[in-house]
Amino acid sequence: MDGIDLVLTDLDGVVYRGAAAIPHAVEALTAASATARVGYITNNASRRPADVAEHLRGYGLEVGADDVVTSSQAGVRLLSTLVPAGATILVIGGVGLTSIVEAGGFRVTDSADDEPAAVIQGFSPDLGWRQLAEASFALARDIPWVATNMDWSIPVERGIAPGNGTLVAAVHNAVGRMPVVAGKPERAIFETAVERFGGTQRLFIGDRLDTDIKGANDAGIPSVLVLTGIDQAKQVLAADERSRPTWVLGDLRGLAEPYPVTHRETDRDGARIVRVGGARVRMQAHVVRVEERGDDPLDLLRAGATAIWESGLAIYGIDVDPALYGGE
Repeated sequence: MDGIDLVLTDLDGVVYRGAAAIPHAVEALTAASATARVGYITNNASRRPADVAEHLRGYGLEVGADDVVTSSQAGVRLLSTLVPAGATILVIGGVGLTSIVEAGGFRVTDSADDEPAAVIQGFSPDLGWRQLAEASFALARDIPWVATNMDWSIPVERGIAPGNGTLVAAVHNAVGRMPVVAGKPERAIFETAVERFGGTQRLFIGDRLDTDIKGANDAGIPSVLVLTGIDQAKQVLAADERSRPTWVLGDLRGLAEPYPVTHRETDRDGARIVRVGGARVRMQAHVVRVEERGDDPLDLLRAGATAIWESGLAIYGIDVDPALYGGE
């Protein structure tokens, strides 16, 4: 956190999981807010920013609607670059999207017969065939199509359910083209957040490599992967170049702790040696082996990831010691 003046954070998997706050997250973000602006970013287009803020306040965070950036807001920002002000927009989604489109000065319709200037599509659990069909009918005129996000799945209390990306794919199969996308990992949502919050030394926190970390990297924002959500050690080791975090933390207590130094050397056999804390990893050609586990499994992961990432080899061509990802 040294020198950081803007912290942007994902929500699900970072701040909360299901209905419960993730341990240490609220305390860590509250402490961060003493020295930096904290903004909350979500791909969820089904809720209004005020609803998200109220949810977060329930965990004890001091959050207002202006502290929340949703993919709906990023989507409307995209719309403003594609169609004239005040244009009629076919909205496929719930109140979390329609309210933002209206607040952006556009006229909302739910019928392709109104000849909308564009279609914007976001997730709602109430969406059905009729709404998706209206989008298909409208898009036959080759008008702009904006998707708030392309998350294929969403976590719900009963398990994993289809997300907005799945519903967008249904329309894609009907019309034969893809939308422009506002949410993570695309740049629009990050640009919307930076435009609102400012800051010169920024940090983004997320739990998914393919959306959070890739998006932050593409936007030029240093990133933290926290292992309290979706992606874990195996995914870290296998991360492609665009999806590699700047830092890896076990939980958000690490924001207030010194990050361990990574030491690199080459032994007499030409093998690369990487040390982090008490952990030591050796990589000879395509073989990665743990030489010392150390006291902190997270340091072992950091060392192994560094060795693999800096080798330039694709993960499927590497013989990885199972101890790096919790195996025997």
